This record gives sequence, structure tokens and C-alpha cells, in this order.
Amino acid sequence: MIEIFDTYPWLLPVVIFFGRICDVTLGTLRIIFVSKGERTKAPIVGFFEVFIWVVIISQIFSHANSIIAYLAYAGGYATGNYVGILVENKIAFGFQLFRIYTKKNGTELTRLLNKNGLGSTLIRGEGAVSEVDIIETVISRKVQQKVVTIIDDFDPKAFYLIEDIRSKRKGIFAMNAAAGMPRLGK
Repeated sequence: MIEIFDTYPWLLPVVIFFGRICDVTLGTLRIIFVSKGERTKAPIVGFFEVFIWVVIISQIFSHANSIIAYLAYAGGYATGNYVGILVENKIAFGFQLFRIYTKKNGTELTRLLNKNGLGSTLIRGEGAVSEVDIIETVISRKVQQKVVTIIDDFDPKAFYLIEDIRSKRKGIFAMNAAAGMPRLGK
């Protein structure tokens, strides 16, 4: 590998830059998998992350006099963080808890969510100013925007919180595409 960089010295910073993008992106995904308790995915991603890092850092050390290589390393790291966030948002791995507070009739919002294949729970509460209905629903992150749209259409003044959750058990989580019916979680 070193011979090719002697022949084409401009190639080293390019390889370092793109290698860092790959390993930092994988690092972002690994951290997410660890936080979600994914025992098989996290180590596999971690293996490739560290392998790429070792290859790149060995090239940095063997060409320690190149400021361009250092800049490529730093630039690849920064870009890798950005790309990692984009990839993570695209795969939308995991589940979220929506907790919605509304002064409107929460039973109607519960029905809307159920009609869209999302299980929900209605709780009556007392807010700082008046009574409120609190609706909770656990969703796949892939349908987050759909739920936000349902809430905004129902009550543009609704207050809601979105929390990442590590795991879930039982309940209605997603629409069963084949039967058009909600699927019970395990």
C-alpha cells in the first residue's frame, strides 16, 4: 500500500479523508447500537470501525511529515460525524415514546392514532392552567413524522415530548401490512 502512495502522493490524503468518514460513521452507528442493547450489531460494526481506523492511522504515522494528511484526517473526522448523523436519521433505528398534552378531547386523538395502526393510551390530567388529556404512544422512529403530522392536524397547540426508549414489550406497535390490522408486540 505504501508504494502506491509514493507513486501517487496526492492519493494518501484522499484515502485518509474517506477512510475517516467511514470509520467515524460506523462509530456513530456502533454507539447507537450499544445504547439500544444490540449485542450482535454493535461488535460487528465496531470491528470494521477499528479495522479502518488502524489502517488509516498507520498511514498517518508512516507519513508523519505531511500536514495535508493531518488536515485530511481532521476533515474526514468532522465529515464523518455529519455523515453518521445523516445515516442514523435515514435508518431511524429504534423506538420512541410520544407523550402528547392537549386541551382538546384526547379520545379523538387516540382514535386517530389507532386508525393509523398506532396503539395509544389516554390519561386525564391536571395542567398548570386547566385539565388536559395526555396521550402516550410508542412508535418506530420510522413513523415519527407521520405521528407529528397527525398531532399537528388534530391540535396545532398540542404540547408533546419525544423520548427514545431502549426496549419495549407487548402492546400495539406497528401496522400489520398483510392484514391491515395492528400487530401486537412481544
